[in-house]
Amino acid sequence: MTSASVLNSLIHAPEIVVMPGVFDAFSAKLAEQAGFPAVQCSGAAISGVHFGRPDYSMISMDDMAACTARIVRSVTVPVMADGDNGFGNAVSTHYTVQAFEAAGAAGINLEDQITPKRCGHLDGKHVLDIHEATTKIQAAAEARTDPNFVINARTDALAVEGIDGVVRRGNAYLDAGATMIFVEGVTSRDEIRQAVSQIEGPVAVNVIEGGKSPQRLT
Repeated sequence: MTSASVLNSLIHAPEIVVMPGVFDAFSAKLAEQAGFPAVQCSGAAISGVHFGRPDYSMISMDDMAACTARIVRSVTVPVMADGDNGFGNAVSTHYTVQAFEAAGAAGINLEDQITPKRCGHLDGKHVLDIHEATTKIQAAAEARTDPNFVINARTDALAVEGIDGVVRRGNAYLDAGATMIFVEGVTSRDEIRQAVSQIEGPVAVNVIEGGKSPQRLT
């Protein structure tokens, strides 16, 4: 099985998959040795650790892909890449997926923020209109050579459009070819329950220290 097939199977299994955020070969090896079945590249951490920059669209696609390739080479578990918002329009998103798949990633996060994007746990975010965002997901799905390569379509719409907007966008992104929907910035169990029950595919959330999603969701 390819790493993409393994990750796809994990995501569609009934059990919750916990994927630690990693930022270099060392952190990825630690996560693998701790027994996690897959890891997630953290764009914010890569920006901070490798470049000393905040997560404000300052890191290029080539730099992010190069960091991801080093992480992939260091572990045997699948690696989910962070593709920000595709580093531009639908055409840029198409080439972004090709670059990260060539780097050995098993999947990629792609978000629906405008450029320049902001870290998902910061205020002041703006999202693309649903038509443009869906077009970018379709371009991403068409770009992959392995049909099991995971397109993790992230939406930052919760803070802008509420949970109903999240559900509407999530289902549209799945129809466009996404494998799963990443709901950023959840603040309660009820938001997660509604997303999981109404989005017609696998759902991911992101919990970080100091972020909008508390470690103990109520």
